[in-house]
Amino acid sequence: MNYSKIEKINGKYLNLNINKQTNRIFFEENGNGIPLVCLHTAGSDSRQFRHLLNSKEITENYRVIAFDLPWHGKSDPPTNHMEIEYKLTTKSYMNIIINFCKALNLKNPVIIGCSMGGRIALHLALKHSIFFKAVIALEGADKLEPYYDLSWLNRPDVHGGEIQAAYVSSQIAPQTNKKNRDEILWHYKQGGTGVFKGDLYFYWEDGNFEKSSHLIDTKKCPVYLLSGEYDCSCTPERTIETAKRIKGSKYKIMPNIGHFPMSENPKLFFSYLLPFLKEIQKL
Repeated sequence: MNYSKIEKINGKYLNLNINKQTNRIFFEENGNGIPLVCLHTAGSDSRQFRHLLNSKEITENYRVIAFDLPWHGKSDPPTNHMEIEYKLTTKSYMNIIINFCKALNLKNPVIIGCSMGGRIALHLALKHSIFFKAVIALEGADKLEPYYDLSWLNRPDVHGGEIQAAYVSSQIAPQTNKKNRDEILWHYKQGGTGVFKGDLYFYWEDGNFEKSSHLIDTKKCPVYLLSGEYDCSCTPERTIETAKRIKGSKYKIMPNIGHFPMSENPKLFFSYLLPFLKEIQKL
């Protein structure tokens, strides 16, 4: 993709009151039209969506907004972060997203989230169907089984960033070029102490809701699922099983893509995403 020397993305800070604490939230945006709120993966940040933010095809119809959760990227942790253990829950995650959208006065926004962002998008479709125009879950099934030891993610004798990058490296498709692969892993190497571990509490435990995901009403809030064929975390099989439980949802398994479609191969990813976005425009 050819970008101009100065990208059109604008970065800002929002001081958001959550659970009686002021959170300084960093977000970037570009474009006009339907609000499209982007949710990053566990342990990373909104830089994952830079290609989407720079896409003329998307930003001519959508106001693309990507923000860093508290504790992530350029967003600050709460003032008492040295005394508490970070642990993301379904309730706190939804609360942050809803409050962020309300603070920006977004009307009928679309949510697109990847990995844990995809999982919470499905929760939002269930609990806040009237608020959102549609949700797009990337690598976001309704249930996931733990598959590695979390104790390695917060130890004084282990470099947290290096082990985080090592864990997720297997989830990137082999077709991904070196530049994009290195960029994905660099974001993980910069994660704060214990943050990836705290995110996975939601993604692996608290956020599982396969017994109630069938209650999502896609007539009120359309649901779209996109999953890479090389994703060994949220596998294609898990995505298909989720789609079957959510009546009326639409899904697509993307060849030559892994767990980070918006970062691995943006051009290929957009070829699958754009038809869904065009459909949402007509809703």
